[in-house]
Amino acid sequence: MKRVAVLLADGFETLEALTVVDILRRAKVNCDTISLNSLEVTTSHKINIIADKVLDEKEILEYDFIVLPGGMPGSKNLRDDDRVIKVIKEFNNNKKYICAICAAPIALGKAGITKGKNITCYPGFEKELGECNYKEELVVVDGNIITGRGPAAAIPFAFKILEKIDSNKVDEISKGMLFK
Repeated sequence: MKRVAVLLADGFETLEALTVVDILRRAKVNCDTISLNSLEVTTSHKINIIADKVLDEKEILEYDFIVLPGGMPGSKNLRDDDRVIKVIKEFNNNKKYICAICAAPIALGKAGITKGKNITCYPGFEKELGECNYKEELVVVDGNIITGRGPAAAIPFAFKILEKIDSNKVDEISKGMLFK
């Protein structure tokens, strides 16, 4: 069974992080929330969340997918954490899935993995994506990289991740949520 790690940095966008967790857990996917520094993390809207785990640089590499939610200053906190950049590079080298939404793709730009890739992000952060092919679509997939544009993309972004894990569950979960 595939394992998904949703990285939570202080200031993350609640909707983007927890929508992914909710949809994947509905589909019975092993999905953990992993904070950068302590179990308690505060969202960009001042909601306190208790993460499942704190980042362990060895254990994180056992996951098959990492998800970076947007929000401010959460996206900058992810981008500015050397451990996160190292994990992104390692996942990319091993062709594991790297998923980032809203402003969080700026961490992919800093990691240097966007060159020639189709990428989307929240408007205004394009300059921090590196030499990519910027797209104005809600969700963009290019190889092992899945990006989403912003909060409105949270549900389609989560379903795109689920599609890569178990495409058979997408219809069942989306119908149950009245999304389709």
